Amino acid sequence: MTQAERRAFLIRILLREDPRYRGLSVPAGAAGQERLLRSLMNVRPPRPIGEDFLTVQDAYLREETARKGVTDIAGLTPVEPGIYLWQGDITTLKCGAVVNAANSGMTGCYIPCHGCIDNCIHTFAGVQLRLRCAELMEAQGHEEPPGQARLTPAYDLPCGYVLHTVGPIICGRVTDKDRALLASCYRSCLELAQQNGIKSVAFCCISTGEFHFPNEEAAKIAVDTVRRYRGGTEVIFNVFKDLDLQIYRDLLG
Repeated sequence: MTQAERRAFLIRILLREDPRYRGLSVPAGAAGQERLLRSLMNVRPPRPIGEDFLTVQDAYLREETARKGVTDIAGLTPVEPGIYLWQGDITTLKCGAVVNAANSGMTGCYIPCHGCIDNCIHTFAGVQLRLRCAELMEAQGHEEPPGQARLTPAYDLPCGYVLHTVGPIICGRVTDKDRALLASCYRSCLELAQQNGIKSVAFCCISTGEFHFPNEEAAKIAVDTVRRYRGGTEVIFNVFKDLDLQIYRDLLG
C-alpha cells in the first residue's frame, strides 16, 4: 500500500467506529486527509482496535517519521560529558526513552491537532499508547500526581520507551513547592530509566508552555537536577523554540 492508500484505509476504519461520523466528507487533498486522520486519532477513546488497523497504522506512522527524518543520539555531540542539547521534533529522536509532559489523566491530549508535546507523542506513537496509559491508570485507581514518572513502550516512535511525567501547573507566582515538584519530575524519570536499564533519556521542557512554568527558571531546575542525578544515563535536553535553545546554551556554557 502507498501512504495515500494507508491513510484512506485508516480514516475509513475510524469513521466507521463512531456513528456520529457517518456522512462526514473526507477532504480530497493529502493535507486535509492528514489533519482528519490525526484529529480522529486524537479524539478516539482508549479502547482496543483490530490488528488490521494496527498493521496499517504502524506502517503509516513509521513511514511518516522516516519522511521527517530520524535523529540518532549516536550522531550528536555532547555539550558536556553525558549531556546533549538538541533542537527539533522529539518524536523523531532515536534514543532510549523520550519524556512526555503529560496531564494528570495520563491518556494524552484529546484536542484535535493540538500543538502540545502530549498530543504529538500520542499521535506518532499510535493508538496503542493511549490504551496502555489507560490500563495503567485503571490499575492505579486515581489520577497521576505531579512529580512522578510512568514508563510505557514507545510503539511507533523511533525511541525505545516513553517516560510520562506530570509537571506542576503555575497559576500566579512560582512557589517552592512548584520548584520541588518540577525537580522531582526530572529525578523520577532518571530513576525509572536507571531501574529499567535505559541508557539515554531525552527531556522536553517540562511544565513550560501549557503549564506556564517560566522557561528560564524551569531550565535551571532541569539542568541542576540532571547534573545531580543522571548517574551514567546520557541526557538530551530537547528544545523546540529558539528561546529555549538560547536559555539552555547559556546554562550549559
